[in-house]
Amino acid sequence: MALTDQQVRAFHEEGVLVAEGVVTDADLAPVIVEYEAWIDRRARTLQAEGKIAELCEGESFERRFACLYAQSPEIERGMDIMQMRGPATFAFLRNERLLDAVECLIGPEITCNPIHHVRAKPPAGASGEGAGFYNVPWHQDAGVTWEEADASEIVTCWIALVDATVENGCMEVMPGVWKQGYREHQAQGGTTIRPDLLPKVTPRPVPVRKGGVVFMHRHTPHRSVPNHTDKVRWSLDLRYQPTGTPTGRPFHPEFVARSRRDPSLVLTDHAEWSRRWAQALEASHGLQAHRVK
Repeated sequence: MALTDQQVRAFHEEGVLVAEGVVTDADLAPVIVEYEAWIDRRARTLQAEGKIAELCEGESFERRFACLYAQSPEIERGMDIMQMRGPATFAFLRNERLLDAVECLIGPEITCNPIHHVRAKPPAGASGEGAGFYNVPWHQDAGVTWEEADASEIVTCWIALVDATVENGCMEVMPGVWKQGYREHQAQGGTTIRPDLLPKVTPRPVPVRKGGVVFMHRHTPHRSVPNHTDKVRWSLDLRYQPTGTPTGRPFHPEFVARSRRDPSLVLTDHAEWSRRWAQALEASHGLQAHRVK
């Protein structure tokens, strides 16, 4: 879905844009089905190991992970995109409607940055309310890349797989702060902007409906807050940049997702993408990926 001129101007002014209806339910369905199947297999493995008692088979996509997580947080182990490496998820990284929007921001030669995640945010009653993996503290996405990517126009695409609301822990952002550039980060309950460098800006919640996207500049401070519902807030966190620019993760595999100049450059081979990730994860084990002091 192409962005309007007004939306593009808003992104460049504020460093954040909430765009509803970028992708459709039909676009998301294969990804959701793939994760439902993975969760079912993982749940049965944990049950066989005696770590969960109830498979929660009658629960919805938004509820089942929460039910399983309450029994064993191990349910999420191995679920992230680069670990699970599902073919439907790989295909979605090249979703035409999403890339049409991205093209409006960075041009037609688009590389998929290797920083991409699936987020399954469980209820705070099970995962806690403190800063950490599920309640990410204030940070800029440039803080999780090496300095080589400081000039790369990396755009974050935060895609709602279910409605993201204030109640279930949608993101909060600091609009306009991106113009001030990068701020030093530290490791404290997760990678976070140094407290003495945190901008004094009133945060803005950015709720977004299923299929909507929150586009963010790499220097836009943002965080997520606790999920105070009994359901899971599911999302995808993807990043794209102009082809040929450093990714900030030279040890992980990027790939060309769109090229108007030479479509043959686009990687469509799932097996090859999966092979690259398996090899890279093995070779990069123990490397410091985040830029923290």
